[in-house]
Amino acid sequence: MALSRVCWARAALWGSAVTPGSFVTRRLQLGRSVLAWGAPRSSKLHLSPKADVKSLISYVVTKTKVINGKYHRFLGRHFPRFYVLYTIFMKGLQMFWADAKKARRIKTNMWKHNIKFHQLSYREMEHLRQFRQDVTKCLFIGIISIPPFANYLVFLLMYLFPRQLLIQHFWTPKQQIDFLDIYHALRKQSHSEIISYLERVIPLISDAGLQWHLSEMCTKRGIHPAIHDILALRKCFCNHPLGMNQLQALHMKALSRAMLLTPYLPPPLLRHRLKTRTTVIHHLDRALAKLGVAQLTAQEVKSACYLRGLNSTHIAEDRCRTWLGEWLQISCTLKEAELSLLLHNVVLLSTNYLGTRR
Repeated sequence: MALSRVCWARAALWGSAVTPGSFVTRRLQLGRSVLAWGAPRSSKLHLSPKADVKSLISYVVTKTKVINGKYHRFLGRHFPRFYVLYTIFMKGLQMFWADAKKARRIKTNMWKHNIKFHQLSYREMEHLRQFRQDVTKCLFIGIISIPPFANYLVFLLMYLFPRQLLIQHFWTPKQQIDFLDIYHALRKQSHSEIISYLERVIPLISDAGLQWHLSEMCTKRGIHPAIHDILALRKCFCNHPLGMNQLQALHMKALSRAMLLTPYLPPPLLRHRLKTRTTVIHHLDRALAKLGVAQLTAQEVKSACYLRGLNSTHIAEDRCRTWLGEWLQISCTLKEAELSLLLHNVVLLSTNYLGTRR
């Protein structure tokens, strides 16, 4: 009895201090505080595997840049001539890779939206044309480097013959000027030959007025022709004897050299290549006329003039723009059947232009 009374007294004492309801309430408050604050955190933070990989990659990239910088300084200090060639080669690779990615984007867009080549903008059209030409030149290097250990020979050939084997991305600034002068001198050798062919076919033209116009064009050496004088000859170049399909083999060989195309092909292939090149230039001219010559940069203007037969490397920019404007006035007036005149315009409009007698 005494023991039971002690137990009841303790129960009464605890019950007066903590009621069952308050006990449950405190347990709930404790649980809410634990949920609010979350599980207790450890004193050390651990990165996730992805963060570890990113930090490792950034460390490797940083170290690679440091080592690459030291290597460049070493080459520039001990092998300055080789360092110049090495720098140009690496920059050329980067530019060529950027051109390839841009050409792929253009081709993908053409495929998705069913766009033809002549429907592109001028810059896209010109980029594809130049990239195709560069790839054709690089393809030859790739073929001759296929045999085992032939790549060492290819590097030697590229060093000895950069104009023939390398594209402009890999030329030094001096080489760009010198090589363009060489190419223009090669195509200029065919100008007198083309003029002589035009003089030979004058008796074959039935219209006496056209005979006189063409004779005046050929005999006025050293005078830059006017636009209306060239357009007056449109009918001569539609059919026999100066139409695209009526040109003689030797005449086409001379025109191929003027267009920087190889003349050592059968006449059907020569005719096809001349037609293709002239048609592409005609499409470029129409797109450029929509864009406007004033929208082109100085380098774009000089490149456009050089493609059309003018040695623009030694001519001021404003005179290049003037000449290109004259070319566009003639080209955008011609129809598809008259593209032989546009082909001969490479010689007629550029031979006697002021400042081209180099």
